[in-house]
Amino acid sequence: MNFDKTATLRPYLSAVRATLQAALCLENFSSQVVERHNKPEVEVRSSKELLLQPVTISRNEKEKVLIEGSINSVRVSIAVKQADEIEKILCHKFMRFMMMRAENFFILRRKPVEGYDISFLITNFHTEQMYKHKLVDFVIHFMEEIDKEISEMKLSVNARARIVAEEFLKNF
Repeated sequence: MNFDKTATLRPYLSAVRATLQAALCLENFSSQVVERHNKPEVEVRSSKELLLQPVTISRNEKEKVLIEGSINSVRVSIAVKQADEIEKILCHKFMRFMMMRAENFFILRRKPVEGYDISFLITNFHTEQMYKHKLVDFVIHFMEEIDKEISEMKLSVNARARIVAEEFLKNF
């Protein structure tokens, strides 16, 4: 099973990496409405000609990435696999923990896009201050690690539940 999981993960992450590298060709673009303002067009959606076609990359029906690009920003939204109720709870708690610390992660949005678990907003200022390939590496590494973390937390919760159940049943 682990081999099958890795076999589908590599092409999925490669597709996300290639799409992100292409989408991160951002440039400075001042607001067409207010002078001396520069807002992420992917968020404000003021002009259709400044937005690119959104791309969804799916590993399966539950795991997917939405990449929305514009002239000066890219929004990356990730839906994490949640096979059962424990994974849903763990994922929700973990994402809430991350979003409460969004100011420490410069590209993390406080609120994800509807239907996704977590979103990143990368603007032209981020690509000017940081290396583009490092931003892409961060998102890909995050996607790899989130799955591992939730699986490890699930194993820990199940082991703890087993121990508690054994201790409880010793009384009978």
